[in-house]
Amino acid sequence: MLDSSAHPEQARAQSARWPVALAWLTAAAAGVGVWGMYVVFVQSRIGQQVDHAAFLGSQRGQSLLWDSAQRVLDLVSIPSIVVIIAASMLIAALRRRWLQAAQVAILVAGANLTTEVLKTHVFSRPYLDVGFRNGNALPSGHTTVAASIAAALLFVVPRRARPWVAVFGAVYTVLTGVATMVKQWHRPSDVVAAVLVVLLWSALACALSAWGTPEVLPGTPRPLPGSGGSAVAGALLVLAALGAGAGAYITLRSTWRVAGGSLTSGQMLTAYIGGALGVVAVTSLAFALLLAVRQAVGHGRLGTSRGAIVQGPTPTA
Repeated sequence: MLDSSAHPEQARAQSARWPVALAWLTAAAAGVGVWGMYVVFVQSRIGQQVDHAAFLGSQRGQSLLWDSAQRVLDLVSIPSIVVIIAASMLIAALRRRWLQAAQVAILVAGANLTTEVLKTHVFSRPYLDVGFRNGNALPSGHTTVAASIAAALLFVVPRRARPWVAVFGAVYTVLTGVATMVKQWHRPSDVVAAVLVVLLWSALACALSAWGTPEVLPGTPRPLPGSGGSAVAGALLVLAALGAGAGAYITLRSTWRVAGGSLTSGQMLTAYIGGALGVVAVTSLAFALLLAVRQAVGHGRLGTSRGAIVQGPTPTA
């Protein structure tokens, strides 16, 4: 067993390995997920049919939800990105977390640029005799903005606040994504892909944070500050993901079976509900993973290129 008092550098490096590995694994899984959404729901005819059924189903109840959806979408704009980035970087600067300030910029810029590049230059939507002849809309730009803002705040707030920022960030992202569906700007697959793009960049930013000043050094007694809140918030998000995922599986499976034929209004509404539940499931799981990775990288980090430990009092946040 490694003696952390005798070999602090080795102990710290060892404690940093698994959070970094988790971050890279999460990023890889998110990248595969984005590609999978494109292959299944854009490149295949049956996928387009299921997605289009949900798109048409959004017309049910649209008049009741239109104004609410517009209010949510009004919060997502270029000025809002600038304000949130500036506020997040200011919070990081006030807490003397200079790496976090850079991570916020990298996360938000990377996620939103990736969405635009994928949507306009990499992904194309073939016309497979489904719906309308139009351009590719995967991933959703509005959802990317909302999710990246929520993720940015999760990076810079104190450790104790992160669990509830994760929960409210997931809710905000879901509301934005579903609002784009209500307005018929996007299909469910567009929204899910956007959430996965943000998860990818958030995980990469978490991996970079392993080289910053540690929040919790090896040998710190457990339970750690905020660990209880993380467990509760994580459990809420996972339960939401499981419940919504089960509902999405049941409803979308039924749509998948009949998607090739002429669908009734009830079947289209079922597809729409299934798509919305899928958005809830993926978003909840994404923020649960992000919370877990974000908290984990603070337990021990790699430090400088020489492996030195930063001396001084351990930050309490």
